[in-house]
Amino acid sequence: MGPRRRSLLVGGAALGLLGAAGCSRVSGSGAEDGGNLLERLRSQGTVRLGIAGEIPFGYIDKDGDFTGEAPEIAKVIFKRLGVAKVQPVPTEFGSLIPGLRSQQFDVVSAGMYINPDRCAQVIFSDPDYRMRDAFIVRKGNPKNIHNYQDIVKRKAKMATGTAYAQIGYAEDTGIKQSDMLILPDQLAGLLAVEQGRADVFAGTTVTVHNVVKQRNSRLAEATEPFQAMVDGKPDIGAGGFAFRPEETRLRDAFNVELHKMKKSGELLRIMRPFGFTREEMTDLTAEELCS
Repeated sequence: MGPRRRSLLVGGAALGLLGAAGCSRVSGSGAEDGGNLLERLRSQGTVRLGIAGEIPFGYIDKDGDFTGEAPEIAKVIFKRLGVAKVQPVPTEFGSLIPGLRSQQFDVVSAGMYINPDRCAQVIFSDPDYRMRDAFIVRKGNPKNIHNYQDIVKRKAKMATGTAYAQIGYAEDTGIKQSDMLILPDQLAGLLAVEQGRADVFAGTTVTVHNVVKQRNSRLAEATEPFQAMVDGKPDIGAGGFAFRPEETRLRDAFNVELHKMKKSGELLRIMRPFGFTREEMTDLTAEELCS
């Protein structure tokens, strides 16, 4: 489905929640007038959010609490839409769209990148963030690596995450995937750089900076963010919430509240604890990204 982030479930608590949350389904009929899922969610008082267990986008933390930038935004918006409770449904990233379409959950709340391939399968809210890339490198950045071209010039060993968009960005620069070290997540990437198994780990700027800060690494650091390119053009990574194609009324109501939060600055206040800054805020629309 084009560039994407993929994450693993977080612990046994997430697996237990998956089993519990998968028992009931809410069908949105009345597609000819934009669907009636919002009314059904208000009636039952709960919305099920599909998450992919990826810090900082949507995950179950070490205390078993459901959090992340996308779920925290969803909690606020759905409460204002008259749905008091949110229920997480953890799954693998690649299963989010199939799970949404088969009604395993009601909304994808995982910071999913919006691109034309996905827009052919689901409808998106406008994005809540725009993301650039960054690297984990050895302390002091001894090989002076700041973008994918530098990896090629310095003949550096690159690592990244399984099915990360960064694989495609690197391949576009001429780095073969067979020459990359593919790892489960950003923590494994940090350890690979610290241990000298890789010179650089590529990820999104927020995930990279978060893991270096959380681990308080003495051997590695995060580089400044930069814009990834594909075919010589900037590849915009911007994420939002996904809905079933017939549920335009729910998506539109969600967008109204999202734009109010953007205008008031509330959106940034919610996202800031997860490492987001004003640099990641965006006025892009889903329509622009889908085209």
